[in-house]
Amino acid sequence: MSRCGVENITMEREWTTALNKQSRELDRQIRSIEREEAKVKKSLKDAAKQGHKEVCTTLAKEIVRSRKAKNRIYTSKAQINSVSMQMKNQQAMLRVNGAIQKSTDVMKAMQSLCKIPQIQETMRELSKEMMKAGIIEEMVEDTFESLDDQDELEDAAQEEVDKVLSELTAGALANVPSAVTDDLPEAMGATAMSDESDEEESEDMQRRLEALRS
Repeated sequence: MSRCGVENITMEREWTTALNKQSRELDRQIRSIEREEAKVKKSLKDAAKQGHKEVCTTLAKEIVRSRKAKNRIYTSKAQINSVSMQMKNQQAMLRVNGAIQKSTDVMKAMQSLCKIPQIQETMRELSKEMMKAGIIEEMVEDTFESLDDQDELEDAAQEEVDKVLSELTAGALANVPSAVTDDLPEAMGATAMSDESDEEESEDMQRRLEALRS
């Protein structure tokens, strides 16, 4: 095998190692999101027991968003595994005929992975190295930009929110009014203070989940 072929095999082994490292990083992200989600679930159940419907709805939206975030990470892990398999195929080809081959599959996967904030920087560098090695073609610059999923910018679908509420409250909120009306007694002031405390806790949970996603 030529010196160039040996160098390419070494480089692709290094890429595989880097990809595996990024996959483990995504695993850590999933575990972090799950820990935060467990806290939000507990807060939602507590709020449901006190009949705080709007607080529960806010927390349910956060759970929906965290689950979507996890699903995107799982998709990214699958793409990393696909690229790793392609690298092994490239190594096999190099051993047999000393040649490498462009891969459309790797190109598409790397374009997607370059948009994942948690691993974006490493994926950019690997993409540049793969371009130099001739495995993928030059990628358009805007594919390197981190693009927020539109779902993150919009409220979670009400159907999904309702499903989470039903799952975690067992219908406990079905008969609770969605908002306080004018004819309720002024004694509800004490409850309002409790609502405010729960909302602050909800906002704190939301900030932590947003930090994990970014």
